[in-house]
Amino acid sequence: MNIWKKGPKSSRSMDNATKSEGKPFIERVTPQAAIPGGEISVFGKGLVSNGNSRPTVRFGEQPGSVLLSSSNRLIVRVPEGVVSGDLVVDTGSAVTSPTAVAVGILLTDTLHPVASPAIDAAGNVFSTFSGSRGQKVPVSVFKIDSQHGVKPFVSDLMNPTGLAFDREGMLYVSSRMEGTIYQVTPEGRVSTYAEGMGVATGLAFDQTGNLYVGDRTGTIFKISPDRQIFVFATLEPSVSAYHLAFGQAGNLFVTGPTTSSFDNVYRISPDGAVSRYYHGLGRPQGMAFDAAGNLYVAGSLSGHRGIVRLTPGGAAELFVSGYNIVGLAFTPRRSMIVATNNSLVELFLGIEGQPLLQSSRK
Repeated sequence: MNIWKKGPKSSRSMDNATKSEGKPFIERVTPQAAIPGGEISVFGKGLVSNGNSRPTVRFGEQPGSVLLSSSNRLIVRVPEGVVSGDLVVDTGSAVTSPTAVAVGILLTDTLHPVASPAIDAAGNVFSTFSGSRGQKVPVSVFKIDSQHGVKPFVSDLMNPTGLAFDREGMLYVSSRMEGTIYQVTPEGRVSTYAEGMGVATGLAFDQTGNLYVGDRTGTIFKISPDRQIFVFATLEPSVSAYHLAFGQAGNLFVTGPTTSSFDNVYRISPDGAVSRYYHGLGRPQGMAFDAAGNLYVAGSLSGHRGIVRLTPGGAAELFVSGYNIVGLAFTPRRSMIVATNNSLVELFLGIEGQPLLQSSRK
């Protein structure tokens, strides 16, 4: 079911009726999705009572923190533990009709992702406990099933970073400490796939089975199915990581935060030509495409943090509000998994992600 129910429509007749009745109403909420801690703006009329006292904004029965209030605009922080996205504004003398907001459900807060999670064909979510540089942790990769059960999947990998599945259902994990790419079977057996990848971070497969690896010091490597390694493209070094995602027409999209507050999303053609796809995001990191060709990027837009949606036409909007987001992925159940630097959150948005790589098995 699509949760994007629209709030009360603004019209002259409704405006006049509201003025005569003195009842507040909500015109719109932006963005219409958030994870706990994210900030949203509520626009409407009569959102503050005549006494100018600060209103109460509730998500279901749980109040959020009102950071700014005026008669026609509120800024609200989404509280932890929200179970309902029905938002109302209570001025103390009247309550608005509810407006739907998509609020993330916490899956786990005991991880340390530094890039986007990976989703297998069955909808299981895989994410890392990456640790600080040189830190070896007991469990490197966790598996979260569709019932939100969190289980250890891979141990003894140093600083696991990027994750990607191939068309056979094998998981690939980069180690930024070792410069090694590991291959993991569905049963969790680990073997070395490639070495010497520099500070290996982002991973992505193209439709013909080539694996691309982002070395954050400035190189995008291409590894063919027979494990020949090529330099595919070079970019400005990143202060943290390269993040990779394939879009339509075989173009590879890359982000890599620098010291600038207005970073680029790069597009690299199948022949390795680098161009700037979008300029102006703050600290862009993990990415994912939906089936319509929209690109979602973890980062900030005009100082507002969360997940930014870039349309094929180049328009940008803050789509999900939240802090410390490092990546995202779409599931087969039309939800979005959002990775922060210590958690995974699921948002039910009714959006179909870009189709996963199809298995070549007969």
